[in-house]
Amino acid sequence: METFNVALSADFRKPDGTPAFPMFDLSPLDDDPRVNWSFVPITDGWIAADDIRGFDALILLASRFDRQSIPDDGRLAVVARFGVGYDAVDVDACTDNDIALVITPSGVRRPVAVAIMTFVLALAGKMMAKDRITREGPDGWARRGQYMGQGLVGLTLGSIGVGNIGAELFALAAPFGLLGIAHDPYVDGTTANALGIEMVSLEDVFRRADFVCVNCPLTDETEGLVNAERLALMKPTAYLINTARGPIVDQDALTAALTDRVIAGAGIDVFETEPPAADDPLLALDNVILAPHALCWTDQCFADIGAADIRAVFDVMAGRVPDGVVNRDVLDRPGWQARLDRYRSLAGDS
Repeated sequence: METFNVALSADFRKPDGTPAFPMFDLSPLDDDPRVNWSFVPITDGWIAADDIRGFDALILLASRFDRQSIPDDGRLAVVARFGVGYDAVDVDACTDNDIALVITPSGVRRPVAVAIMTFVLALAGKMMAKDRITREGPDGWARRGQYMGQGLVGLTLGSIGVGNIGAELFALAAPFGLLGIAHDPYVDGTTANALGIEMVSLEDVFRRADFVCVNCPLTDETEGLVNAERLALMKPTAYLINTARGPIVDQDALTAALTDRVIAGAGIDVFETEPPAADDPLLALDNVILAPHALCWTDQCFADIGAADIRAVFDVMAGRVPDGVVNRDVLDRPGWQARLDRYRSLAGDS
């Protein structure tokens, strides 16, 4: 069989050449004699078409990939994103050029749900305030009665979106005695019943939930979905948690709602601009817990994401449809099918 060429975006390694994420096991690529792989450069935050000419697959970390990134040799068959977000990838351009865009929901399902529960527990327990007064010594300890936490039994956990992460979140939350409500136009009653949750309107999630969790992708429809009007629907004792994408939340509106105590607090792992400016007023507030778009980052998370990407690459090399294809329309395109047929034929000759 001819060589199957795999590109990895250069941000998978540090400037000194060492792995940025050593838990991402690349040995399956090394161990297969049919595979040739290498890092490709990133130019001004983008993958350039000239740099991936001759490659069959691209494993992409944080750089952007658009129509200008697609080489003219017609060889690239799959772009495998390291994670589940794909707002940095031009999906239509991939489809138009018979390229499957793959994400790794299996790798982030549990880690992101755990990250959300981390925010829930820390916010309910007023962890940040308790940490602060503990460091003040006796004077801080004397004020500990002012920072009583909330028990979770009977409180309502609301999710905007019930995909893999939302479903996992409700499974993790159930033993804490939290009640589940959600809004997702693509989820039916059968799924909701299986999860033991109630499907409600978007506005009712904001009105009823003690914790409103953003678990939907960033699209034209969801950008700015959490705005001042919807934040104003929330209970003054409620919290907003966003581990999805920053632009889904109007950050100025959130900052105002936190400043004015319209809501009790927030847990934020993602921002409209990343990283946020050092003087961003959100960073100065004491009723928000912040993380640098990395709360779910663990060795297990990154190992599982990497393994899922490599499985996708090997599936394509064998002429199989990989898991996690975003642009499902590409699967019916003759050009994509011809590429799979070719790989399948070559695999049979090996």
